[in-house]
Amino acid sequence: MGASVGAQQVAERFAELYGDRPEGVWAAPGRVNLIGEHTDYNDGFVMPFALPHQAVAAVSRRDDGVLRLHSADIGGGVTELSLDTLAPGVDREWTAYPAGVVWALREAGHAVTGADVHLASTVPTGAGLSSSAAVEVVTALALNDLFGLGLQPWKLARLCQRAENVYVGAPTGIMDQTASACCEQGHALFLDTRDLSQRQIPFDLAAEGLRLLVVDTQVKHAHSGGEYGKRRAGCEKGAALLGVDALRDIPYAGLDAALARLGDEEEVVRLVRHVVTEDHRVERTVDLLRSGETRAIGPVLTEGHASLRDDFRVSCPELDLVVDTALSAGALGARMTGGGFGGSAIVLTEATDANTLTKAIREAFTSAALPTPRLFEAVPSPGARRLS
Repeated sequence: MGASVGAQQVAERFAELYGDRPEGVWAAPGRVNLIGEHTDYNDGFVMPFALPHQAVAAVSRRDDGVLRLHSADIGGGVTELSLDTLAPGVDREWTAYPAGVVWALREAGHAVTGADVHLASTVPTGAGLSSSAAVEVVTALALNDLFGLGLQPWKLARLCQRAENVYVGAPTGIMDQTASACCEQGHALFLDTRDLSQRQIPFDLAAEGLRLLVVDTQVKHAHSGGEYGKRRAGCEKGAALLGVDALRDIPYAGLDAALARLGDEEEVVRLVRHVVTEDHRVERTVDLLRSGETRAIGPVLTEGHASLRDDFRVSCPELDLVVDTALSAGALGARMTGGGFGGSAIVLTEATDANTLTKAIREAFTSAALPTPRLFEAVPSPGARRLS
C-alpha cells in the first residue's frame, strides 16, 4: 500500500457501509521518532516528525448512543457498540483504539452522543511507527470538529494517550499522539513531555542532499506486552531511589554521581543511564539542526542505538542487522526507532548513497534467511487535519 489513501475513496466506502455520505473526512499521520526513545514517560525530551503514511477516517454523528466502527484494513463487518457499555479492558480488538477515544472524551465531560466511523490506514502496524496513535488522533479530531468540542491539538493528544493507557491498557507516553496531532510539514517536533511545550525545528533533508530511510524489519511487537511495562517500572524505581519525580530531573552532568548512588541495582543503572544520556542526545540534535549541521546528527543517532541495545535492551537481531549493515555501507547514522522488540530502524544517508544502502540492507536480510524488510523514505509531513 502507498503512503496515502484518498479521501474520496474512504468517503465512498463509508456511504456503501452506512447508506449516506459522511459529514467529513479527516487524516492523522504515523510518526518516526528521530531521537528521544523511552524518554517520554520519564518527563523527558523527544523529537518525532510525521510520516506521509496516515490513518484516514470518514465520520458522521449519531445521537442515539451508538458507535459503529469499520476498518478497510481488517477483515470483518461493522462493529456496533453502545456508548454506555464502553469500559477499560473489555475490548481486545482493533476497535479498542477508536472506542477508547470516545470513552476518554465522554469521561472528560464532552458530549459525544455516537458516531459512524470508517477507517483506512497506510501506517504499517507493529512497526514502531505509531499506527495506533494515528487511529486515535484521527478519531479524536473528527469528533472534536463534529461535536464542536473546541479542544486544541495538544489536548486531543492527552485524551488519546489516556485512551491508550487506560482503555487499551498500553503504558505508552505522550509522544506518539502529540506527534500525530501537532507535527508540521518540513519540521521535526521538539517536545518537552513534562510541560508539553513544543518547538518546530526545520528538518528539510532533501534541500541538503540527504535522505532518511525507514526500514521496517517486519518483526512485530505489542506495546501492551510485559517487556515495555517492565522498562517503565524500572525507570520509575530508579527515580524513586534517586529521590526525584522523574528521570528527567537527573542532569547529564550529574549522571555518574547518580549511578553511583544506585549501587548494585544493575538493571536500574542501565535504564537510568539510557534515559539521561538520551535526553542529552535530543538536546544535542536540536542544537545541531538549529545551527545547520544536519549531517552531524548521524553519530548521535548511532549512539542512541547503542544505548537502546546495550542499556535499555529493547533492540533485536534484525534491528541490529539494519544498523550494522547501513553503517558498514556508508550511512551517516542509524538507529532503531519506536518502542523496540522489533519494528523499524532509521538510516540517515547522503541522497546519492540511498540506493546502495537499500541494496546492502536487503542483501543482508537475504543472507541471514530473514524476510525482506520494507524500506521507504521518511519525509517530514503534516499533522492531523480535515481533508473534506
